[in-house]
Amino acid sequence: MNQYVKAFLDDVWSQINPVYERESKRIQELKNRSRLQAGVNDYFKVSWKSGQQNGGGYGTIYIDLYEPFDWSDSSYTVKAGSYIEGLMEMNAEALLEELYCALRGQVEEVFQSDRYGSRFFDYRLELILELEPESAAALRRQEVLINQHKLQALKQELAVFIQSRVLAELPVRPDKDDEFFFARHLLNPHFFAQKSDIIDPLIQRLNDKHRTNRSRLEQWCYQYTSAFKGWAEEQFLQPYFDRSGDFGQAWLIKEGAMTSPPKADVMEFFLYAALQIGYKEPDTRKAYLELAKQLGSEQAANYLQQGSGRYESMRQGSLFQGKANDILQTIDLRILSEEEAAYREALDYVISLLEQGFPKGYKLTLRSKAKNVLPVKKLVKSQQHRFFANCLLYPGLFPRIAEYAEAAMEEFAWYGDVEPGEKSAMPGTYAVFGLGLYSDAYYPLVQRYMELVDTEHQSVQDGYAEAFVEAHGLSVKLMPVLISILLGGNESAGGVKNIVIDSPELAVALVHELAAKQDYQREYVLYRIFGSRSKLAQRVRKEASPLKDELEELLAWMR
Repeated sequence: MNQYVKAFLDDVWSQINPVYERESKRIQELKNRSRLQAGVNDYFKVSWKSGQQNGGGYGTIYIDLYEPFDWSDSSYTVKAGSYIEGLMEMNAEALLEELYCALRGQVEEVFQSDRYGSRFFDYRLELILELEPESAAALRRQEVLINQHKLQALKQELAVFIQSRVLAELPVRPDKDDEFFFARHLLNPHFFAQKSDIIDPLIQRLNDKHRTNRSRLEQWCYQYTSAFKGWAEEQFLQPYFDRSGDFGQAWLIKEGAMTSPPKADVMEFFLYAALQIGYKEPDTRKAYLELAKQLGSEQAANYLQQGSGRYESMRQGSLFQGKANDILQTIDLRILSEEEAAYREALDYVISLLEQGFPKGYKLTLRSKAKNVLPVKKLVKSQQHRFFANCLLYPGLFPRIAEYAEAAMEEFAWYGDVEPGEKSAMPGTYAVFGLGLYSDAYYPLVQRYMELVDTEHQSVQDGYAEAFVEAHGLSVKLMPVLISILLGGNESAGGVKNIVIDSPELAVALVHELAAKQDYQREYVLYRIFGSRSKLAQRVRKEASPLKDELEELLAWMR
């Protein structure tokens, strides 16, 4: 080995060895490590910048053991010595070749061994060498090293994991940490061919297994969405586009990108990835489809224009115009005349789409002169909300609105009219709420909604009890419906101020309804009505029998 090369690498390892020793100890102390993680470290970059760029001297050596973020400056550094003069006497290409070969040999030896423990390195290691002389173009060599023994072991582990944790019947589920790595392995060609018919069944299998556990489903969707985005940006977009704008969020097509367009199967998989990402990030899906269109994809153009083609993408009625796109999960309605017949035509179109399987969590845009909203606090005043509030002006449409609600309601699904969060509403929400306020014929529908709604992740229903009492008052007859509405509230829902139990009849009805409920349900309802046990106790002391007796029975259910 050239003496100058040896001196350079000696400086590199003088910095790295102590770091690796500390890192090895930390990794060995880690608990609950995933069976799908071959090892931790997968990156090694050495770069040298001349003294002219670093305040004189012989320049600086930078060492990165983790892939740095664009905005970070976490490299280990060491001032280069006089050996740089000897290195610079070499031909540029010869220097790069000799230095890289020597570096690669040393890194390969460490990487293929268990010197720092069997889980110190991943099965792959990205190795990069960069040199930036003062008066010459920057030099760079990059390679991915593979530990074949670890790769084969991980493939075997992955096969066992799929059989024993993914394909196995419930109640068996994968561990949460395993799902992080599994999602990323799915998008790794070392383990799976990048084809939707191979990967999608595994994704959908876990979707199905987690369907009844919203938290786990959300976590799994986040993991595979993140994995798809990583693949799309690193493997597909970067060869054809440059990042631009704030935080590199925009993509600009490179000059000459179309001289070697993506192969058909690669484009097909990118479109599949875009659709999968769209369930969580519809804006990203649309942006990716636009980029695919720039690369000449007719399929992407069709997706953007008319959806998948499985649904009636346009309908021209006598009093309305409708347009739907299942890929973008959007429905656009234009009301040409503010009358019952126009809204009936629009409802018929939306219902027909849902009955054919159109995504229930769609986003609706509305062009109409009427701008009605429901008198329910917490409901966002979106165009989706306005459409159903407008429909509810016409009692003749109530049966059709109810049919829509029955077709739309789905647990763990939300409209796309707002960003996911506290304002999100289950499909059918606006229709059900309006029907329940305006007609007693739809109380059973309201009760079914409240039994179905996800009380852990949705809260817009919390204001409905107040609006319901405001619309109908409080009576013995209404008590079963009111209890259902209260029980449908979010876990953190507050009290309802306009519910006043001020007669023996109302108290008896409340006791009767709660007697059949679980203890936690009784307590939850009573807190929403009375605020706290101490407040109910004050009422008991103030009231006379027979109301007092009934309130005492209620008090016994509160802790």
